[in-house]
Amino acid sequence: MQFVLKRAKSYLKKPKVIVSLFFLFVLTLIFWFCLPNPLFNSPTSYIIDDDQGQLLGASIANDGQWRFPYNPTVPEKFKQCIITFEDKRFERHPGFDIVAFSRAIKQNLSSKKVSSGGSTLTMQVIRLATRHKRNVWNKLKEIFMAMRLEITHSKSEILALYTSNAPFGTNVIGLDAASWRYFGRSPDKLSWGEMAAMAVLPNSPSLVHPGRNRAILLRKRNSLLDRLHKAGIIDSTTAALARLEPVPDRPMTLPQLAPHLLQRFKADHQAKPEGDTRITSSIKSSLQQQVNDILEQHHSLLKANDINNIAAIVLDVETGATLAYAGNISHREDPQMESDVDVIDAPRSPGSTLKPLLYAAMLHDGLILPNSLMPDVPTMIAGYHPENFDLGYDGAVPASRALSRSLNVPAVKMLQQYKYERFYDFLHKAGITTLTKPADHYGLSLILGGGENTLWELSGAYADMARVLNHYNKNGGKYNPADFHNPVYEKKPAAKPELEKSGLLDAASIYYTFQAMEEVMRPGEEMLWQQFSSSQRVAWKTGTSFGFRDGWAIGVTPKYVVGVWVGNTDGEGRPGLTGINTAAPALFEIFRLLPVSRDWFGMPMGEMVKINVCKQSGYRAGQYCQDADEQYVPKSGLKAPVCPYHQLVHLSADAKWQVNGNCEPPDNILNKSWFVLPPSMEYYYKARNYQYHVLPPFRPDCIQADNGNTMEVIYPKNGAKIYVPLEADGTRGRMICNAAHRQPGMKIFWHLDDQYVGETKDFHQVALNPPPGKHILTLVDGNGNTISIAFEVLKK
Repeated sequence: MQFVLKRAKSYLKKPKVIVSLFFLFVLTLIFWFCLPNPLFNSPTSYIIDDDQGQLLGASIANDGQWRFPYNPTVPEKFKQCIITFEDKRFERHPGFDIVAFSRAIKQNLSSKKVSSGGSTLTMQVIRLATRHKRNVWNKLKEIFMAMRLEITHSKSEILALYTSNAPFGTNVIGLDAASWRYFGRSPDKLSWGEMAAMAVLPNSPSLVHPGRNRAILLRKRNSLLDRLHKAGIIDSTTAALARLEPVPDRPMTLPQLAPHLLQRFKADHQAKPEGDTRITSSIKSSLQQQVNDILEQHHSLLKANDINNIAAIVLDVETGATLAYAGNISHREDPQMESDVDVIDAPRSPGSTLKPLLYAAMLHDGLILPNSLMPDVPTMIAGYHPENFDLGYDGAVPASRALSRSLNVPAVKMLQQYKYERFYDFLHKAGITTLTKPADHYGLSLILGGGENTLWELSGAYADMARVLNHYNKNGGKYNPADFHNPVYEKKPAAKPELEKSGLLDAASIYYTFQAMEEVMRPGEEMLWQQFSSSQRVAWKTGTSFGFRDGWAIGVTPKYVVGVWVGNTDGEGRPGLTGINTAAPALFEIFRLLPVSRDWFGMPMGEMVKINVCKQSGYRAGQYCQDADEQYVPKSGLKAPVCPYHQLVHLSADAKWQVNGNCEPPDNILNKSWFVLPPSMEYYYKARNYQYHVLPPFRPDCIQADNGNTMEVIYPKNGAKIYVPLEADGTRGRMICNAAHRQPGMKIFWHLDDQYVGETKDFHQVALNPPPGKHILTLVDGNGNTISIAFEVLKK
């Protein structure tokens, strides 16, 4: 043994042996690293499939080719066809077929031209990857590299590489793209005749072109069918029927069911390149097509009013998955329609669609109860003058009804109480990313559409709230922070929840928000929908932006969220372009497409407490609230304010006058609880609420103990800045000043800058014409009570 080892060592020390071993080592390295990495690096088309894997849309690759991403699955029919036609010993050779290669050399020598290449499918994969020109040297390199490819790749992988990258004529690369371009179907749905035509195309893609040279293509296809029959792969009947099938003519247009989602996927992938350029989306094709049809029907009506664009999205609440994504109508033939713009992802003024989020946030923080009265009176805050859509006022309105009626003034009052900076931060936490400027830029107008939002994020925020409410009981009364997330359009496995004791919004606050949103009257139905058992229960909200530029409608059920936007992409406003008139009808048509369920959100009892609530004010009942109800409210309602509007008043024995100890013996005084609103709220509230009783006046012989709250200026507010426009004839207009007094028949004497301008009785309104500049308005009533406010009239 030692002798053998000594002879081997001495042998290895010989120069020729060392050189040979080194050469062999280098050759091995070259052999191992001879393949490009990656093997194919050409750009691919962006493809989206529906949730069942069917093609929704595709875009051409950056190099102008229809090239779908690598598909590891090769249809059995194509496998049989291509192996029979190109490489019948494919399953047995090591990448190089000596028999086929020898035959090719013999044929080329006898014909004195290159009539056969003798390349295996593996060698053709190498040629496609390296783009070698055809010559003897490159042929040898292909053999070398093909054998290397066979070592690390299975036969099925090599066949898949060929199938995905072979040329199929014109600018079509790969079987997937060719099948859709020539037959309008996926490869797994092609017949034997169609698949045989596909198999012969890569052999001469420049000569055999669908639409040209169809006779050559037909002859080659039929020849292959004969070979398949002789090989026993198909029977005679199948072969005969396949020969009767026509060969493809001109290329077909690929499906474009969700062009704007394809556009979104392409932009997202280019911003963050992960995975290949084909995804299985969460879109349901049939629903997508029906939503597209509904939008087209509504667009045909809307365009009569020069409203050109409409978009809609349908989300699954449980996952946030997008079930339908119609970013716009599809009228590319008319450039004025701007139908390529994806409105779902376009920041637009949301109108009133943020109001439910504010209502829920205030319930969550215990600032209000579901039906707490909110002021609804003319309001001026730091120069900002919100108005209700109908330009009227209720004086006071329950917060839930203010939400269902989408009243602007109460919403601004609520935001003033909540603080716009705080709401701005809340929206960011809820996933709203479009508010890119500081909170002060938006101010109180934020709640009325002063910022910009997208249909994508807003619909997602509504779905988030529904998801939190659905999961509350399932999670044992705990919260999953991951429930707040933007919608998704790609199928992904759900992550394991990490539960916490509290959330961004508690389930009870969300529940009462949806209850208020369900009370909205649907367009054209006048609440009759409740009489039909098949009707869907929907919590929904509309929005209309300033200048009638955007109409919104977003609806929620325990399973689905539907969002609709209507308007013009160029921002042009149109009369009548409101959420209720334009977007809501489409919203409910889309809901009618979805499975109907009468199930509603379950009450999250773990987040609720039962307390006494004042019937008249909706606040926690105080000591003077005699008419109280025991109601379930969010737990945070325990810290909500006590009713501020009930007070103890002292009346004469006949209850016609207010009295005090200065004018009436204590034994004769009737002490009674009374619901009293501030004068400005009372002024509007009593006109709409007949059951409201105005506080009796003081008896004339009584000295009033406190008169500070008997009179109030409604307009202008203290510190207001006012512009008085010119009349049609060019003269300066007048400003209308309003006031309210608690005592009927009381006179008010008006003074502007200490100059007497007139008196009013019962209906306290005067028209003034102050010049530009700062002014003081003073009101004095018949009892000598005085109130003054400062305001400024602007020049422009």
